[in-house]
Amino acid sequence: MGTTDAFRSEPGRFAGPPYEPGGLLDVLRVAAVVLDQRGRIVLWSPQAEELFGWSASEALGQYAAQLLVVEEDLASVLELFAKVMGGGESWAGVFPARHKDGTARLVEFRNMRLEDRSGDFYALGMATDQEVLRDLERDLALSLGLVAQSPIGIAVLDTGLRFVMVNPALERLHGLPAEEHIGRRVGEALPHADVEAIEAAMRRVLATGTPLVDWFTVGRAGGAATDEQAQLVSFYRLEDPAGRTLGIATSVVDVTDRHRANNEARRRTALIAEASVLIGTTLDLDRTAQELAQVVVPGLADIAAVDVLDTVLAGGRALPPDGAPAVFRALAVAAAGSPDAVRAADPPGQIARYAADRLVTRCVSTGLPVCVAEVRGRDLPRIARDRESAALLARAGLRSYLAVPLIARGEVLGALDLKRIDNPRPFGEDDVALAGELAARAAVSIDNARWYQRERATVVTLQRSLLPQRPARLEGLEIAYRYQPAGTASQVGGDWFDVVPQADDRSALVVGDVMGSGINAAAAMGQLRTAARTLSQLGLDPAQVLHHLDHTATGLDQMIATCVYAVYDPRGGRCCVANAGHLPPVLVRPGRRPALLDLPAGAPLGVGGVPFESVSLDLAPGDELVFYTDGLVETRDEAIDCRLEALLGVLSGAPRDLEATCDLLLSSLRDGNDQDDVALLIARVHDC
Repeated sequence: MGTTDAFRSEPGRFAGPPYEPGGLLDVLRVAAVVLDQRGRIVLWSPQAEELFGWSASEALGQYAAQLLVVEEDLASVLELFAKVMGGGESWAGVFPARHKDGTARLVEFRNMRLEDRSGDFYALGMATDQEVLRDLERDLALSLGLVAQSPIGIAVLDTGLRFVMVNPALERLHGLPAEEHIGRRVGEALPHADVEAIEAAMRRVLATGTPLVDWFTVGRAGGAATDEQAQLVSFYRLEDPAGRTLGIATSVVDVTDRHRANNEARRRTALIAEASVLIGTTLDLDRTAQELAQVVVPGLADIAAVDVLDTVLAGGRALPPDGAPAVFRALAVAAAGSPDAVRAADPPGQIARYAADRLVTRCVSTGLPVCVAEVRGRDLPRIARDRESAALLARAGLRSYLAVPLIARGEVLGALDLKRIDNPRPFGEDDVALAGELAARAAVSIDNARWYQRERATVVTLQRSLLPQRPARLEGLEIAYRYQPAGTASQVGGDWFDVVPQADDRSALVVGDVMGSGINAAAAMGQLRTAARTLSQLGLDPAQVLHHLDHTATGLDQMIATCVYAVYDPRGGRCCVANAGHLPPVLVRPGRRPALLDLPAGAPLGVGGVPFESVSLDLAPGDELVFYTDGLVETRDEAIDCRLEALLGVLSGAPRDLEATCDLLLSSLRDGNDQDDVALLIARVHDC
């Protein structure tokens, strides 16, 4: 058998693709040399010619030691050769090999003994340039070090999309050791991932070679029980130096904290935007507080309470003295579940005293937020009002607590009290800042509502004090009346009515409306009512009374008012009426449809220089006159003619009892419409 026959491949032995240069061995330029038992070269590869300089024709048949080894290393090399050939030992090392040009080059050398079918031995030597090998080793060590120590998760998958390498960072991200990745597809290793989308993306990268960079994903990579992770995933196709596809590399960057921060920022922005729209829609104190409580549940807390210091509502000193308890008036509670925690809260409208050692007392005393991120059993007595409330909070499973002060115009008004029960996340700095911002916005609305409430109470008190408290006993007339203030302080104060007995058993009936609102309108109304009452004692014709009232109104800082003035004489059954720009009274006669009195409209009081005209009509027993102000009938979305027709329709079916008729008119015509106050006066004629 020839030497070359001993190493010839069998036909069909390898089924792989034909050799394509550019692989790792080509980069290393590994030279192969075969020696016979005497050390002569019998095989010489092209890489050997490239490495040592001698062609095959020059090297074959030569003693390798004489051709390749420098003189001083000859003895050592021959000794090593004898050991390899004699005992079958392998040898690896570095020695200086002689090049054809006479220089010596350090060569990384591997030597082993071969045996053919005849039992003859040969020595196979494989060599590469040490410098090239060391460069490659450094590159490989650097790559492996970077992969192993990188905080970015890195994995390599083969062309079948099976894991072949996973670095420690990816093990931590997936919560899965490397050995449970290797050899598995994505769906096998990570069953809770979006396998279909991931593998489709990988196949596109494998097919096109176009990387997919920073693909944002959110999921539970390590299983359903793990926390949600946000990641930036990139895929790159791996190729060898010859351009052959080896597989795909993936890098995974954990951006969960950034994702949560962005979500928190969006949540905060959304809550603030919602608060700006929903809080302070009215000047009602209780409703404003309820709006605040509802905005923060469940986005910020599971249960929220809004409490205002009772001294604030009373207009006294707001803050409790050092060491003194805080007295709150509960305004609102909102909750998402947890009935025990709701029962522990102070019911709206009730007064609650919190001792000086309670956290909410400290909150309003210092004007600073108080936060207990992780509530323990020892914290409950400092949070709850009393032992019973503490037991309810313990049973509800209170996890986290936060109280922020309500501060407006430099004054502490109360506190926003927040609790988390079902939400496992403790209150943090971002929550404190968000709650503080919401409380600051709401506190201004609460303070406005508080001042409005006080102003409204003052105006209503003044208004009621200027109106008759009970109808006078009149000859031949039965009287019923109502006064109903507007729903806002800015609209209260302009309407009035009066019933004034006169000489000769006559009676004056007056209903008026000062244009404008608030305390100034109430004061002007009081002056006009006083003037009308005084003039009514002079027995003047209604037109003359309005003439004098017009002069009075002109002097009231350009105040304008409307008024209807009537005088009833029971002896003749006559009623004389004059109108100053007011809506006409309604005449109700038994058996007939109610009708508006046909009166000259006249000009409002305060215009000046316009004459007024009196109209007389006969009234029989059972006839009624209904006087009213525009707040009873006017609305923003219906014409006044339609509303007056509605008034007549209600009076058509009104009961005979005048008090019941007053209630019917208010409930039928004023339901949900409280933008203006109402004065209503009904007079029925009866036998003397």
